[in-house]
Amino acid sequence: MKPDIRRLLLCTNGSPDGLAALEYGTWLAGLLEAEVELLGIVESRAQAQGVTEVLDITIGDLERAGLSYRTRILAGRSETIISEQAGNENLLTVFGALGRSTWSRWIRGRSFRRILAQTPAPLLFVGSANLRLKKMLVCMGGLGYAEEVEELSLVLARRVGAAVTVLHVVDSITFDYPVAQEVKDQWQEILNTDTPQGQNLRAALERAQSQIAEADFRVRQGPVVREIVSEARDGNYDLVALGSPYSAQGLRHYFLPNVTAEVAEAVALPILSVRHREGAEG
Repeated sequence: MKPDIRRLLLCTNGSPDGLAALEYGTWLAGLLEAEVELLGIVESRAQAQGVTEVLDITIGDLERAGLSYRTRILAGRSETIISEQAGNENLLTVFGALGRSTWSRWIRGRSFRRILAQTPAPLLFVGSANLRLKKMLVCMGGLGYAEEVEELSLVLARRVGAAVTVLHVVDSITFDYPVAQEVKDQWQEILNTDTPQGQNLRAALERAQSQIAEADFRVRQGPVVREIVSEARDGNYDLVALGSPYSAQGLRHYFLPNVTAEVAEAVALPILSVRHREGAEG
């Protein structure tokens, strides 16, 4: 099934740290003419009033925008509830910071990392509400595992009229086999090579250019997180899209840095994440 964005799931546990995500989600829903599911998560009795107040504010914003919505309130831990409620490709889950204490982050780890690991569905993490979406950075690994994030990114770009830059980073660490060495030696001309990376990246760029009025390609060399963050900061982008290179079930997952989470923690931009699905083509 081809992805589309018909519904947005906006999530809040009442924390002021997550208000930017609700503002951005409401704004994005207006651009997309999407239905909204507004989810309030009550983690304790003490927080119930705060959740209700935030929901009331967001409902007012949705009604002023003339958007169709429905509201639900569930009790439990936000990380678990968000992962359970996130749906298929046609539902984009939007959430922000959950207001965890430094102690909680130290003991449990950052909430975004846990939600990302538990959720195969598309996620949009919003740390700050920059209400502009004219230029998107779509990060591609070059081996076909990021096709899902490109597909959803192109849907979003078409719907809002955004330009897309496809970015590939050639890691400074090179494995000792001929293709990897060729990619490293010819990284600036990778689109012109017959390597699997070159073939997949050409196909990704062709798809983008066939669907988007303005689409281009960038390649950088160096540590992956550092180069994505540098490009995101230097290129005046409004959103960064990343696809986890493997499903969380793969063994190699445990030996790879959590690139999406590290980028989300380093840049003040909305982060679209679409994890690779087991059995997906590519």
